[in-house]
Amino acid sequence: MKNKTIYILRHGETDFNLKGMVQGRGVNASLNSNGIEQATKAGEYLSSINFDRVFTSELIRTKETVGQFKLNGTPVSSHDGFDEISWGNQEGKVASYDAKNLYADTVNGWRRGELNLNVGGGESPLEVMERQKDAMKMVLESDSENILICMHGRAMRVLLCWILNYPLNYMDGFPHQNCSYYVIEQRAKSFYLKAFNQTDHLL
Repeated sequence: MKNKTIYILRHGETDFNLKGMVQGRGVNASLNSNGIEQATKAGEYLSSINFDRVFTSELIRTKETVGQFKLNGTPVSSHDGFDEISWGNQEGKVASYDAKNLYADTVNGWRRGELNLNVGGGESPLEVMERQKDAMKMVLESDSENILICMHGRAMRVLLCWILNYPLNYMDGFPHQNCSYYVIEQRAKSFYLKAFNQTDHLL
């Protein structure tokens, strides 16, 4: 197995992000004009990286984000393991006072280690981690050395935690913005954080 450098990029902005609406796995929103601009800036900033493979979630906002990159024929694959967490019956809604309290209570439960909790009948972090393991198996078994994964905010936090061998209740220690990215390196069977929540390209 070759050592790998993996860039983990959050998708660009959508109108759901802009309006503070709940956007999980069940909301398949496109990028807005600002999101396209963010993705274009990310693509330009990372243009010196010769990516061997690109992976996205099955949701259109990640596909549109990497669509702004000049990939020059680099293979792009989608996997639902990289989809955002499901927020259940809260998805597609403007967050109400009660919904914000439910979200805060659930996230505080996650921080206490109650990782089986979900919001609105959606997914728990443990369920997200399990489907991510299937997706990462595909990534890690490839012969590629420089890899880009475009995914989603909460899902990124879950992935970074378990792959870097942190407890999942530490996931909020990995902040993100639309089109910010992290870089991890795989050496043998271990993973190391090389770059933390990069945003310089968005300034």
